[in-house]
Amino acid sequence: GVPSEISDFLFDKNEIRKVSFTGSVPVGKLLAKKAASTLKRFTLELGGHSPAIIADDANIDNTLDILTGFKFRNAGQVCIAPSRFFIHEKIYNQIADGFIKRAKKLKLGNGLDEQTTMGPLSNDRRLSAMQDFVDDAIKKGANILTGGRRHGNSGYFWEPTVIENISSDSDMLNTEIFGPIIPLIKYKDINEAISESNKLNYGLASYVYTENNNLQQKLAKEIDAGGVSINSAAPMFHDIAYGGLKESGIGYEGGQEAIDSYLHKKNINIQN
Repeated sequence: GVPSEISDFLFDKNEIRKVSFTGSVPVGKLLAKKAASTLKRFTLELGGHSPAIIADDANIDNTLDILTGFKFRNAGQVCIAPSRFFIHEKIYNQIADGFIKRAKKLKLGNGLDEQTTMGPLSNDRRLSAMQDFVDDAIKKGANILTGGRRHGNSGYFWEPTVIENISSDSDMLNTEIFGPIIPLIKYKDINEAISESNKLNYGLASYVYTENNNLQQKLAKEIDAGGVSINSAAPMFHDIAYGGLKESGIGYEGGQEAIDSYLHKKNINIQN
């Protein structure tokens, strides 16, 4: 059916007392307005543009394996997937080369084929979006290190892409990518990386790679995100509350906090 007609029908019903939605920021805002008109409670887990900060003391091979596997999972169509990669200048070339080698090893194809390691995008709109991101970045001076184009002549396959020298006003650094593109950003000072990580209106997930405990604590405290995953790619667990900041959501999924959002506390006073 037509999504807007379905949501209008459901939101008008008194039987619907709570709305939980996972999806894009624009649709989340639309549903929040609909819910507000009848004072329905809602939980929203919306889009993100998750930073991955790689310090100069990071375990390079481990970091590359974790981030490559997570980034290209489901062809990058994961709301908490890392999508802006901030790399310290001392190890930038090593990290870039590592991403290129790992991206080239991925085998695109049918997800039911055991040899396939990355499947297609969900529809032609996502394919067009990837092309638009790349065209915009190249127009503004970016360099494609690998990929950067459609794979084959059929299906919605986009080559695993690694790109650098991206202008700060490029669309892919300011809009959720939701696809198999790794934008590389070189940094010198950690505070610069933190500032760039926090400048967008997204705040869903973030990733940190360093062996320095003090730096781990600093980044965990100062990054504006609902979750900070340190030396791993597992920001969400079913038994722990998780929710986005800024325009990445309202409320929590997971843990007791998620259950509480579906409950109503009733005050009962009995005098005998």
